[in-house]
Amino acid sequence: MDWLPSGAPTGIGSLPFRDPQRAAAFTLRTCPELPSIPTLPKRSPAEAMIAQAVVGIPGVTVGQYGSLAVDLTKIDRHAPVQTPLDQGAFDGLLAFLEAADPTVVKRVKWQMVGPVTLGRTLVRAGVPVNLAFDVAVRAVRSHIAVIREQIDRALPGVRHVVFLDEPMLTDLQDPTFPVSPDVAIDFVSGTLAAIEQFGISGVHCCGQGDWASILAAGPGVLSLPVSADLVDVAGFIARFLEGGGWIAWGAVHTDGPVPTSAQRPWRNLNSLWSGLARGGCDLDRLRHQALLTPACGLATHAEVVASRVFRIVRELSDRLAGLGGSTPATIGA
Repeated sequence: MDWLPSGAPTGIGSLPFRDPQRAAAFTLRTCPELPSIPTLPKRSPAEAMIAQAVVGIPGVTVGQYGSLAVDLTKIDRHAPVQTPLDQGAFDGLLAFLEAADPTVVKRVKWQMVGPVTLGRTLVRAGVPVNLAFDVAVRAVRSHIAVIREQIDRALPGVRHVVFLDEPMLTDLQDPTFPVSPDVAIDFVSGTLAAIEQFGISGVHCCGQGDWASILAAGPGVLSLPVSADLVDVAGFIARFLEGGGWIAWGAVHTDGPVPTSAQRPWRNLNSLWSGLARGGCDLDRLRHQALLTPACGLATHAEVVASRVFRIVRELSDRLAGLGGSTPATIGA
């Protein structure tokens, strides 16, 4: 974890651009320390998170507006999953790799829907529970392997930070959840372990997750929205930080009115850190083992709003560096 740029800004989820080249230039310009490979669902429903995740799964197709159609006679838990990157679902990725200078970009952050969220989505589409999660695990791992190979060809020697996007982990303790919490966490843990073979793994959950269970899955980075409720799990966060884990703080909320300056996000972040410190967290670790991000994706917003959000995230990063912690690493470090 020592090569992560302490306090650096990076992206989470989607961007609102329709032009992949503009999206690539935007993320390379706004987050050069740890650029985030964009996804662009506003450009095409094929780049929506679930549509991307089901690419190549036999028996599952995506409709014109992103709905799933399932043919149970073709779904096979042992069937290989193909991951074509040139059919519209990964144009943000391809544009980023075309724009990124391999002599400058030495680390990248990207994300893929996690096996629990994909598995539950397949269950909702009519796939039997055990089959759905077996197929989901296979698909997610296949996509990660293919995307990693594509990135490595374009950016030799680059270091990877890979988040599993798991919004449905917020429902983990719901009695109607199709698998038990332990089983769900095992699915996530196994996929994180596969990522750790070549990079740093993370889990992103943009709601009020069962953070103790999510941390039990073993991510290197936990990505979550800034919320005063996190003080209630200060002990779990303290142990995670003491074990070397990092937190990507979703400090600029995107699910309501977007702030116009860094004042309130900075105040909220510092208030949370103070509460966590009173609950047993080491304040220096909170500040040093930190990345800064929007709380969630920005596909539903305008491009000008996305620019404002990342301007604020950058200002938060600069303020954090000004507290005397480690300054974010230089672009080529």
